[in-house]
Amino acid sequence: MSIYLKRREKLYDYMAEEGIVMVMFEDTEKRRDPSIRWMTGHPGDAMLFLYVDKQALLVPWDSNMASRFADVDRVIAYAEFERRPIMAIQGAVEYFKIPFGSRMEIPSETPYPLFLRYVEALTDFDVLCRNGGIHQEVEALRTIKDAEEIQLYRNVSAITNDLIDLLEEGIRSEVLKTEGDVALFIEAESRRRGCEGTGFETLAAGPDRSFGIHAFPAYTAEPFATKGLSILDFGLKYKGYTTDVTLTFGRGPLSRAQERLLLLTERAYRIALAMVEDGMATKTISAAVDVFFSTSKKTMPHALGHGIGLEAHEAPVLRNRTDNTWVLKPGMIFTLEPGLYDSVHGGCRLENDILLTESGMEVLTKARIIRL
Repeated sequence: MSIYLKRREKLYDYMAEEGIVMVMFEDTEKRRDPSIRWMTGHPGDAMLFLYVDKQALLVPWDSNMASRFADVDRVIAYAEFERRPIMAIQGAVEYFKIPFGSRMEIPSETPYPLFLRYVEALTDFDVLCRNGGIHQEVEALRTIKDAEEIQLYRNVSAITNDLIDLLEEGIRSEVLKTEGDVALFIEAESRRRGCEGTGFETLAAGPDRSFGIHAFPAYTAEPFATKGLSILDFGLKYKGYTTDVTLTFGRGPLSRAQERLLLLTERAYRIALAMVEDGMATKTISAAVDVFFSTSKKTMPHALGHGIGLEAHEAPVLRNRTDNTWVLKPGMIFTLEPGLYDSVHGGCRLENDILLTESGMEVLTKARIIRL
């Protein structure tokens, strides 16, 4: 049994329990959902229909790509349905021979006007569009990485770590002088090592721009890692999965305020790392970091971390909010990224990717604060 079929098997069981005969997933320009890649291996731009009788129909924009990558029971080109989602779901109903009155579920992110069109086109069926349904079940399943995903992450983390070392070398030797030099180096070297590119737009902010959580624009032709604090946030995408790391470069002489930002961030990172264990509430870890910063009259303006996978930001979340109920479990891969930012002295962030296994914690990446 392929890994994709194993993943779909969990959903077929869920569908049977919920009385759902057919479910639709959509990964299109306006409504992206990488879960289709997780369930089929197809890179994207497609609709996926699962039938409770353990059948999978993929409706891709590019049939040639589907023939190469997709592990499904049947492929029908989107063009056969005039590239219209309403016609595609009607075609799936006909293909599977869905019984009259059956319950089917469409993505919870479907806009309400489009939902009404689905209902109008499928009057013989009970069309569900809900929170807490199968699409959230898939999100929860994706938080626990299987053996294949964990191996992919070990591979791409090793590549990421190689680039971190090369970046430090290039910046110390002044071969990489500007924000653009750094960002384009990452893009080129990642592809040279078999990656699909970067998992998100690289954020390279020199001393004049590191005060922002996410610099805008993401990078420029301005100097990088000159006197003061510079932040570099990047991730490498490998077979769909992305790493996410942040390094801070401090070139001296630094002011006392800048040194304090670096030291507090490093200590906050160590506090968070020491708390990672099976069953730990992510809110508890986040609250501990917030308390630590508050004792120094500092505030971290963002969450402590987040899950990673086929998306750069996915469940679980690590944040100090009353609605956060996530608990760490073996198989989860997530970031820890404490950071502090000052409009005068610049910013500092340290982010690494963490895998929690049955035997404990594994720090996959080697991002660090680098003093020049």
